[in-house]
Parts: sequence; structure tokens; C-alpha cells
Amino acid sequence: MTEGNFVDYVKIQLTSGNGGKGSTHLHREKYVAKGGPDGGDGGRGGHVIIRGNDNLWTLFHLKFKRHLRAGHGEHGSSGRSTGADGEDVYLDVPLGTVVRDTETNDVLFEITEHGEERIASQGGMGGRGNWHFKSSTNQTPRYAQPGTPLEEKYVTLELKLLADVGLVGFPNAGKSTLLSVITSAKPKIADYEFTTLKPNLGIVEYRDFQTFVMADIPGIIEGAAEGKGLGYYFLRHIERNSTLLFLIPADAEDITKQYEILLDELRRYNPEMLDKDRLIAISKCDMLDDELKAELKTELDEKLGVDYIFISAVAQQGITELKDKLWKMLNV
Repeated sequence: MTEGNFVDYVKIQLTSGNGGKGSTHLHREKYVAKGGPDGGDGGRGGHVIIRGNDNLWTLFHLKFKRHLRAGHGEHGSSGRSTGADGEDVYLDVPLGTVVRDTETNDVLFEITEHGEERIASQGGMGGRGNWHFKSSTNQTPRYAQPGTPLEEKYVTLELKLLADVGLVGFPNAGKSTLLSVITSAKPKIADYEFTTLKPNLGIVEYRDFQTFVMADIPGIIEGAAEGKGLGYYFLRHIERNSTLLFLIPADAEDITKQYEILLDELRRYNPEMLDKDRLIAISKCDMLDDELKAELKTELDEKLGVDYIFISAVAQQGITELKDKLWKMLNV
């Protein structure tokens, strides 16, 4: 998936259908005296229904769609015939899509399962025909109910990627390189900061044909809360991850400080993210000899309060051990 094809935020106008009118028809038939009321009910207006589809990974198919309109219900007719219901309109979205009311910013619902259907815009109810209103004192009612009007609203669709492991790190820490090595994803890789501008997903193959999903988001820098760098825009994609993998390069000036900065930025975005399982991967360790690695390990044992592992995506060092640790954390 190219960066231009990844769309995770869409605003769209939804319009349901009007309910059909009830009929005021009076029965007319040869040899039937005073046939009485027989007007049928109006049909229901069409709903706009949002449906989960696990074959979709992005909202790109909605990028240029600004309006969705459902069909109107048909009016009732003679012989107590009910009008046809309006045609429902289905809007397929990827799993993890949050639907908000654009005006109030309230969350309406979230789609998390394949085939899950939720009504986003309710169709109008059909009006009742005049035969409902006949009685001993009103044997020929010449009125019926109108259908209820359509519902029109603006909704915002936000995609929060559903992955098992989320990659967190400063720009140019090697996140995209790691993703390209342990999955079949092909993220953009270059030797400058903020190479990744859109999230990437990859499926990690493990032993016995088992898999888990890893998400790579653009790098975080100190001060992201104030809008520096790319800000917090993409952090929602790792809100649903059960495990966070912090990637810090071995040539960083202070590994512990970088880890604490990243933790603080996550805390300022959403304190609940600190409750997730965490693992630190010291990347680019192929630049270290055994002596330097031993010194760094001694220092990290004293300062870090979380498990860590040395890896090198380019040299394929520690990749299998990393998969083992992540799998164990995901299946505790």
C-alpha cells in the first residue's frame, strides 16, 4: 500500500429515506356496499448502514465520496397494501473504524468485527393507513398518517489500526527497516528523518504457520504534544495494540533518556497506553563489538526497568529472539 492510498480520516454526509405516507383509500367494488377504509401503510425509509469488512485496510475507497443517500419508502395503497421499504445503503469500512458525529464529536459506535452492521442514519417510519383508525364511532376515517421524515447527519470516520504490536520510536530509529525484514511489507526506507509519513502494517510469520500483526507509525519527537514533528495525529493507531515495541538505536546519546521521552509523550497523549506490555529493542547493534555491547548491557540493567533485546535488522541479528519474546508477550 502506497502512502497516498492510506486514508484514515474521512468526513461524509449520510441521508436516510423518508417514510412513505399511509393511504386514505376507501374500498370501492361492485356489489359491496360501503366497503369502508382499506388504505395500506407506508413503507419504511431506507437506512444508511455501516458494515465491517476485514478485506479493507484503509478508508481510501471513501476518499472522494461525500454523500450517501438511501431510498425513500413507497406510499401505502388500496387493499391494505403496504408500500415497499426504501433501499438500504451499505457502507463497508475496515475493522477498527470509529464513527463520530461531526457536529458534537461524540462517538456513535465502533466497528470491530467482520460483518458487523450498525445503522448510522435511521430511515423514517412509514405512516399508518386509514384502516387503522376505523371504529364504531368513526367508520369512514378519511385521514392517515404521513411518514416520518428522513435523518440527515454528518459523520467522521476515523480508522484505528487493529494490530498486535505497535512500533514506537524517534524518527530514523529503524522501524521501517525492521518491519520490512520481519514481514512482507515494503515501507519507504531512507537515511533522513520522517521517511514514514503514513502508518504501515505487516504480518509477522511465526512458527507452525502462526502469525501476528505489527504496525509501524511515523516517528515521535520530544514536544509532539505541542504539535512538533507530526504531532499526535498517528498515535491513535497504536491505541489498540496489546504490546508496544520501543525501537531505540544503539548509537543514541542516551538510550534511557530517549525511552523516558517516548514514554512521557505517550502518557501525555493517553495515560492508559502506559498499561500496555512494553519491550525495548536496541537497533543497529551490528555497529557494536562484544565489549561495547557488554558495557551497554551493564548500564541498561541498572537504569531500565523493562525488558530489552539487542537486534540488527540489516544483519539479521536477534530477529528470531525478538519474535519469540513478542509471541510470548502476546500469548501470556
